[in-house]
Amino acid sequence: MADNDLIEYGNILFVPCLHGRVEFAAAVHRIFAQRRPEAVAVEIPATLEAAFIRGVKRLPRLSVVLYEEQSGGHVYLPIEPQDAIVAAAAQALEHDLPLHFIDRDTEGYPPHRDPMPDPYLVTRLGLAAYAEAYRLEFEDRPSARADELREMTMAFHLKALAEQHASVLCVLGLTHYGPVRRLLDEPLAQPLGKKRRKGVVLAGLAQESAREILSEMPYLISAFVRAAEQGKAGELDRLAVHQALLGEASQRHLKNSREEVRPGQMTVLNRFGRNYALVQGGLTPDLFQLLIASRGAVDDNFAYEVWDLATTYPWPGESEDLPTVRLTAEDLFLNEKKIRFYRRFRRQRRRLVPVPVKQRKKEEVPGQWQREWQGMSICSYPPEDVIVEGYGQYIKQKAVQMLSEENRRTHPFTCSMEDGLDIRETIRNWYEGRMYVSECRPAGGRVGSVVVIFDEDRPLPRHKEKYPWRLTWLGEHAQESDMAFYATRAGEQVIGPGISRCEYGGLMLSYPPLRMADIWTDSFFDGARNKAERLLMAAIDYSEEKLVAYIGPRPPSSRMKSLAEMYGRKVVFLPLGQFSPLMLKKIRVFHVLEGHEVRGYAKEYI
Repeated sequence: MADNDLIEYGNILFVPCLHGRVEFAAAVHRIFAQRRPEAVAVEIPATLEAAFIRGVKRLPRLSVVLYEEQSGGHVYLPIEPQDAIVAAAAQALEHDLPLHFIDRDTEGYPPHRDPMPDPYLVTRLGLAAYAEAYRLEFEDRPSARADELREMTMAFHLKALAEQHASVLCVLGLTHYGPVRRLLDEPLAQPLGKKRRKGVVLAGLAQESAREILSEMPYLISAFVRAAEQGKAGELDRLAVHQALLGEASQRHLKNSREEVRPGQMTVLNRFGRNYALVQGGLTPDLFQLLIASRGAVDDNFAYEVWDLATTYPWPGESEDLPTVRLTAEDLFLNEKKIRFYRRFRRQRRRLVPVPVKQRKKEEVPGQWQREWQGMSICSYPPEDVIVEGYGQYIKQKAVQMLSEENRRTHPFTCSMEDGLDIRETIRNWYEGRMYVSECRPAGGRVGSVVVIFDEDRPLPRHKEKYPWRLTWLGEHAQESDMAFYATRAGEQVIGPGISRCEYGGLMLSYPPLRMADIWTDSFFDGARNKAERLLMAAIDYSEEKLVAYIGPRPPSSRMKSLAEMYGRKVVFLPLGQFSPLMLKKIRVFHVLEGHEVRGYAKEYI
């Protein structure tokens, strides 16, 4: 890729860049690895040289060069590791090369918002093709007067440096590359400009400001810094860093929210982010687009984890030898976007009329409740039982409805309206000039057992089971089903005295109650190849109705379907993706209580 980055003009090696974008800093590292220049020239005024070099030497700590203009306005120049100019200056200092500052100090320079090609193209095409395509497209565009003076100053200094050194690496803005290159062939005099500037200050950037004002997400900048320390900065790929970010956020989401981000959700997230970027004219999503995609594909809790990781910079800019500056997006006139996370946790709000509040018991020392957990006499939490039973009834109705839809037939109207006019089919075949009617045949049975598989939990060799706890529970009254399930162990996560939070891997409901033996020790089901099959075999055996509803990430095996036919049963498969993720999360988490007396205060903790 380094050959595709080289833009040579005489003995000058140009690096046109978009300021702050990591792809151009990576190109600088690739060029330095292939061609070691005798001198480096950067698009920074000489009036800022001392403060700028001091800030570069502080990297990876973040610094800001700031000064006050004659008009009273303040100018802030953040020194970011992933900026191509900063990267070139750092390489020059590291290799003890002459570093020259060739820009003109311009008062009141206006901010520019020119549309630019997506910088990710540099990773795929190389810097040379990227910059030359831009130069040829806009080479006839006239420069503003302030830009013209800056470009003449840069070209004047470059000409002099080219005569003094055998090779010069010049890093400058992409918009200035074409005009500066053209001016090198013309006779030039140095434009008048400020030679000294008083009041230039170098300050450390506050940690909270790093979340808001940096050109790239801090997570990507951190990845670039670590890659540069290993000599691999030139190999950095933005999309690979995005995937690392999402993977790390998934682990934190699992730890903090006890919810796993499924591969299907990650696929939707990546597709959403890519399409959002394409609609906005980019090739890769930015942080805002990633957050919107994370929220849409998973939830606000996961999007918050992505934001927290993406905006955390591990090297604070504050230090005792420098003042600290706190900046916001408004200070730098950045095009900011706001996002609000609606995370799921309870908040205590101030009431207009004070009421007595009963404080729940707290642990005397951390881990006390978990150490006191015995698990000798356990029971369920009744409100969750009601929700699970209600969801089981909903699944039964959905299974019968799906079978009815499969048995539905449509044919042209002859002498009977059957079960009604089929409007859709009639319109679809309007050119035939006849009506279509539908015939709905009954499903032929009711659902007796329900199996819901969230995770088949098939561990690889030398990997632990995620859901090792297996249990069979009998219904406590006539409105409850018997249940068998596998889940995380009771007592692993204790949230209150005698209250453990668990998570189903899979469950089975069978009605009526008080009929089920312990299916996990019953040798009759030893033919099952995994826990999901064992639940399905038990559902088939204990079902008093013809139909068995099976919800899972993939259909049951043909072996299980043959077994059901032997028992005169039929397994109705419903894909897990058809059901609401929010409701599935609500069903999947449950609580185990250590004794019936715990039910009296469990609602204070659950």
